[in-house]
Amino acid sequence: MGAVSRRVLGIAPEETSFARRGFRCDSDAVRERLEEVGRCFVHGYLRALEADGAEALGARLEAEVAHDDRGFAYEGAGMALALLDFLVPWGRGRLRRFLAGPGRTHVYIVHVGAGWALARLPIPVHRLLGGLDPMFRWLALDGYGFHQGFFHWPRAVRGQQVPRRLAGYARRAFDQGVGRSLWFVEGADPGRIAADVRAFPAARRPDLWSGVGLACGYAGGVDRGTLATLRLAAGEARPALAQGVAFAAKARLWAGNPTADTALACAVVCGMTVEETAAVTDRSLAEEGTGWTAAPPNPARLDGGPAGAGNGTGTGGDGDVPRFEIWRRRIQQHFSTSHPSSSFSSFSSASSASSASSAVSSSSSAAEGATP
Repeated sequence: MGAVSRRVLGIAPEETSFARRGFRCDSDAVRERLEEVGRCFVHGYLRALEADGAEALGARLEAEVAHDDRGFAYEGAGMALALLDFLVPWGRGRLRRFLAGPGRTHVYIVHVGAGWALARLPIPVHRLLGGLDPMFRWLALDGYGFHQGFFHWPRAVRGQQVPRRLAGYARRAFDQGVGRSLWFVEGADPGRIAADVRAFPAARRPDLWSGVGLACGYAGGVDRGTLATLRLAAGEARPALAQGVAFAAKARLWAGNPTADTALACAVVCGMTVEETAAVTDRSLAEEGTGWTAAPPNPARLDGGPAGAGNGTGTGGDGDVPRFEIWRRRIQQHFSTSHPSSSFSSFSSASSASSASSAVSSSSSAAEGATP
């Protein structure tokens, strides 16, 4: 079955190259770094189409993908397993089993990868989201947005199109993924990224900047000066940019692979170390009693359950605002009140270097009118 799946569903590695996608990039080093991200994603995707079981897949990804880049391979695996769960009736529950096993420490990025399936199949959005973790299900819409921004940037970025199948908060989560794609589409150039974001309606810009923050903290590839320029370009949306970096810090810290790039983004954008930045996400979520604070989320509901059932998972919290969004707001509020712009600009390059060294050494609502 693996060979058949690869022939039918396979993605050629060159499909993610800058030349093939028509992306702009002024630095060969940045282009190579970001193209490696794409190659790792495709590698994980193809391995998941072939693998016989979650443990075997995890073992291959651990053995074949560089430590710092494994998250991208796990993201690709999330996409493949979500597709197989919908297309192949026997053996369903692949994504759930993967998240309960090898994918557990990459929970954030696997959920993002699962959302790519929405772009490749006419899957009802509520069906996919209804079977995912209550808090992290919205990340699938981020993945959907990234896919559209990456593979169809003339429509999603220049044309600012959002799929008509999305409604309510799903559209905002989609924008977070589109923002993340800008890091690739514009070759991590702060000026071009800022120009793209400014072209969108004002209400959409904070979510786009949040996605940019996640990309610069997780994928990285640039120097301190570029990050400082990016931070200034975000302007009033700087707390959203910092929140995206905080998500990247937590995701990498939980997976045990924070990089020097992650540490530098935390230092320049957030004025903190990786550990301090990740702790902001924990404190902001503590009142909810879920998330990464103590352990990754329980994947037991991945195979179903009524959409929006239990824990106020679909909307919950304040009115129709998903708890995921309340969490994001709390993180952004922290960076609005605890780290005014003066503190961002005063964080020294020496602190950045110390943070990078510490991180490397420590690494060891609704969609379609229905509440998901």
